[in-house]
Amino acid sequence: MSSPSLNLLLCDAREGEPVLSMFTLELKEGELATVGLALVRAGIATGQDDPLIAQKGCFGVFGKRKDWDSPIYPGDRLELYSPLLIDPKSIRRKKANQNQDAKFQAAAAKRKARRL
Repeated sequence: MSSPSLNLLLCDAREGEPVLSMFTLELKEGELATVGLALVRAGIATGQDDPLIAQKGCFGVFGKRKDWDSPIYPGDRLELYSPLLIDPKSIRRKKANQNQDAKFQAAAAKRKARRL
């Protein structure tokens, strides 16, 4: 009897343009298909504590972040993400403050124009 296998798409977007490749995950008898197992068998990680993937949210399936032990199914697209260089919350906060400042300046200019 042959061992079960899963055909997966592997999308590596850690450096520049995403690279898509087909990957077949060969399972041993009684082994569960997980994200972590696929990462190890693909040669991307050595284990759960691998520094390359230790950051939270650096891998997922179909755009959804997954845990190391999350199940994976045939046809899934396993994605590897690059680490964030800038916190998105701080960028949004800065942009909102700039917009608020622009509103205050416009209101002050309008009041000044009415006085003249």
